[in-house]
Amino acid sequence: MKAKTFFILLSMSVLTSLTISSSGYAQTATNATRYVDLTTAAEQSVNAVVYIKTEFMQKNAAWDDFFGGTIWENFFGMAPSMYPVQAAGSGVIVSPDGYIITNNHVVEDAVKATITLNDKREFNGTIVGTDPTADLALIKIDAEDLPYLTFANSDSVRIGEWVLAVGNPMNLTSTVTAGIISAKARQLDIPGHSKTEESYLQTDAAVNSGNSGGALVNASGKLVGINTAIASGNGYYTGYSFAIPSNIVKKIYLDLQKYGQVQRAFLGIAIMEIDAATAKQYNLDDVKGIYVAEVEEDGAAAQNNLMEGDVITHIDKIPVNSLAEVRGVLKTKSPGDVVRVAVIRNKEKIIKNVTLLNDKGTTELIEKE
Repeated sequence: MKAKTFFILLSMSVLTSLTISSSGYAQTATNATRYVDLTTAAEQSVNAVVYIKTEFMQKNAAWDDFFGGTIWENFFGMAPSMYPVQAAGSGVIVSPDGYIITNNHVVEDAVKATITLNDKREFNGTIVGTDPTADLALIKIDAEDLPYLTFANSDSVRIGEWVLAVGNPMNLTSTVTAGIISAKARQLDIPGHSKTEESYLQTDAAVNSGNSGGALVNASGKLVGINTAIASGNGYYTGYSFAIPSNIVKKIYLDLQKYGQVQRAFLGIAIMEIDAATAKQYNLDDVKGIYVAEVEEDGAAAQNNLMEGDVITHIDKIPVNSLAEVRGVLKTKSPGDVVRVAVIRNKEKIIKNVTLLNDKGTTELIEKE
């Protein structure tokens, strides 16, 4: 029977056994052969990727099975037995003074986070802020002059471009694997979670449990994404993995650092992807772009004269042909930012400069209380 494919967040699982095989090959070089040297990128990356060990307090499952959960707790005033559970993942140093980006699911509900650098120094990590919807978290350690990764422009990443995945899979610290960008602007349905709102990079670089929060870097050693999930029917890597693009990561990092929470920007429209049937239904000349199905009253789009029936082709000169691509652009913006929206209306091309708003309909930035 064919195994069903599903998506797995890359949190650490207990490793009982591991078999490693190796193989070699010979390749004849010619004058026309062009090589991509990934050694410098690998050396830079392993020193900026950390091992994160977290501790959680978990209620004994037998408590609920025997006592019936909160009913007995409320009636008798008894507390369930709690015990510590350890998990692990990866993180990326993004500043020399100790700011570290990782996945939210690596540190969510953790009572303690221990950060181990590649040089084996250990630090206690403080969780600065989290963004569960993007599955990102920001940690701070008390250190200076640390090796760190700079952000690449993930909008410029090309399908087929070489990348390295760096992390700590299955307790194998400082592991580097290579692959290419397989696709951009992927949207995932993860069992047990709502449909994600991210616009993922897809790669065939091998990642496994423990790679969560690790780095996806380009051949120049710059950060293009944070490794987050794999598509697998058995819990292990089977060919595809997914990373949050660096432009989104950078925006969320700066928001969490400065405000303690993410500043989200909205266009105030309901949109539909365009396929052949949609194009025929609405008498559109092309299947490119995004169809504006509804404009929210007093939203950013309404205030800047976008209309139902418009087809958005570009936002800030970035082509948008899917919901994930629109979300990917907006997740890099803040309330008050002005975006250049290219639309087709009645077969005429129009440019609108739209001031984005927050979910309260204002341009105010909100700081964590």
